[in-house]
Amino acid sequence: MIDTGVENLIPLRDVPRCLPPRPNGKRLHISAVYRWTLRGVRGVRLETVKIGGTTYTSREAIQRFSERLAGPESSPQLVNPVSRGRQRRIEQANAAVAMALGLDRHPHDSAAR
Repeated sequence: MIDTGVENLIPLRDVPRCLPPRPNGKRLHISAVYRWTLRGVRGVRLETVKIGGTTYTSREAIQRFSERLAGPESSPQLVNPVSRGRQRRIEQANAAVAMALGLDRHPHDSAAR
């Protein structure tokens, strides 16, 4: 989340000028910046704050956005992650099926695969 008192705000329209040009020498198109804020990239969205009629981001938010895309946690987030209780019930059901079928292995045991 952007802290307007600490972070350096940048209007979204100025973001392409703050980033280095692409390998072909062209700047990033402004529509890509708006796409980052609305839809995101691989589940990661660029943080923004709207003040008056202008939408801003910050240099720090751009840094966080790029780190999330480059890091291991950049894989898409599950929309409805399974709760621990539900996961436990799934594992119990799998174990009951394995026992009913006469399998000695646990469903998550690496030797079973």
